[in-house]
Amino acid sequence: MSTSSPPDRAAVLAASFEELKGPLARNEAVAEASRCLYCFDAPCTRACPTGIDVPTFIRQILHDDVLGAAETILRSNIFGGSCARACPTEVLCEGACVDQTLLNAPVKIGLLQRYACDAASEAGVSFFEPGAKSGKKIAVIGAGPAGLTCAHELRKLGHGVTVFEARDMAGGINTYGIAYYKYNTAFALSDCDGVMEIGGIDLRLNAPVDGPRIAEMLAEYNAVFLGVGLGPTASLGIEGEELEGVWEALDFIFQTHTMPLDACRCGRHVVVIGGGNTAVDAAGAAVRLGAERVTIAYRRTAEEMPAFRYEFERTKADGVVWDFSAAPVRIVGDGGKVRSVEFVRTRSAEGGRRAKLEEVPGSNFELPADMVIKALGQVALAGLLDSIPGLKLDRGRVVVDPTTGATSVPKLFTGGDCVNGGGEVVDAVQHGKIAAAGIARMLSAGESD
Repeated sequence: MSTSSPPDRAAVLAASFEELKGPLARNEAVAEASRCLYCFDAPCTRACPTGIDVPTFIRQILHDDVLGAAETILRSNIFGGSCARACPTEVLCEGACVDQTLLNAPVKIGLLQRYACDAASEAGVSFFEPGAKSGKKIAVIGAGPAGLTCAHELRKLGHGVTVFEARDMAGGINTYGIAYYKYNTAFALSDCDGVMEIGGIDLRLNAPVDGPRIAEMLAEYNAVFLGVGLGPTASLGIEGEELEGVWEALDFIFQTHTMPLDACRCGRHVVVIGGGNTAVDAAGAAVRLGAERVTIAYRRTAEEMPAFRYEFERTKADGVVWDFSAAPVRIVGDGGKVRSVEFVRTRSAEGGRRAKLEEVPGSNFELPADMVIKALGQVALAGLLDSIPGLKLDRGRVVVDPTTGATSVPKLFTGGDCVNGGGEVVDAVQHGKIAAAGIARMLSAGESD
């Protein structure tokens, strides 16, 4: 009989949440960089929403100018470290890599980007400083990737910037909502610190803003950037959503960033409802927190799911079970707690994610569950957006000039998830850059005076 003590749960969980992809060693980075063909038209750069000059930074790594590579990256994407870890490189830069066609093995651009950005962070190097004081001041609402990028770009031009963040940590979805096994909270906050190193950004945490306050800001500041993201997860609209054990996906993920892993709550039998990348992240977190069985139920087919294919394959490697063509009917409770979820099979004569589904008569079935995670996507912050006079919306999304980030309200600019309904971190960064340039052009034209 063994007398050894049981493994420490905190240590076991920490090991289970280790990053999916470790860093490259120097010899590995040089070897990988040597594979780049340095294409003239650079399809990898064209595939990057922020336009990072991928061939140049890879060539810099090859010639041992790692800090130069980091500067090349960060000048285009100040959240380059985060995007190196969480960006869907498989469908963006690496998906466009010529090697993908020639050898079915693209250059590992994401890992090379991480190698360069991590080197700059470890060296404590800062590449940016504020421009000459312009005398203009801008309010940024929301310290997510869009808001902080906008603030950083404006500081490079010498403008005064105050950032108002409702939560007690900066970073928005980049800090709270990315799967912990892609990168942890400490890293996410360190990337925010890298933005703040430019100096002169007044970051105010625990500072929520409402419609009347935005109206005051528009009078007080030369411009306002709205980077508030999205609100809660969409409702299922079925019986039993109020039962104990029903979670929103982001709340489930949030806990891994805001408390010790061994204090996080997780069921034994977890059912995740949804078919997108957030559902995948929630399922992966549940597996790593010790759930015995994790099922993702999606109302359409595998061909129609919005989750990236490589994410889908990873969940299967984690042991997650997918149940397709299954629409939730009700969540069944026992004593106020979740006991199971009733589903019905669906079918579509037309196919495609927008095609109308119909229920298959007599196909109802139940999946046992003591935790249900809703991952249907987030809804707009309707209360806030509707309270801004003159702000034009389209199905809950802020209508914006895509070339400037300007809204229908004078001096009010925006970007990020409140515009696109939910995108990648790299998309939010680009929106912040566009809006900062739009604000700068407006200030130069004297339109805010």
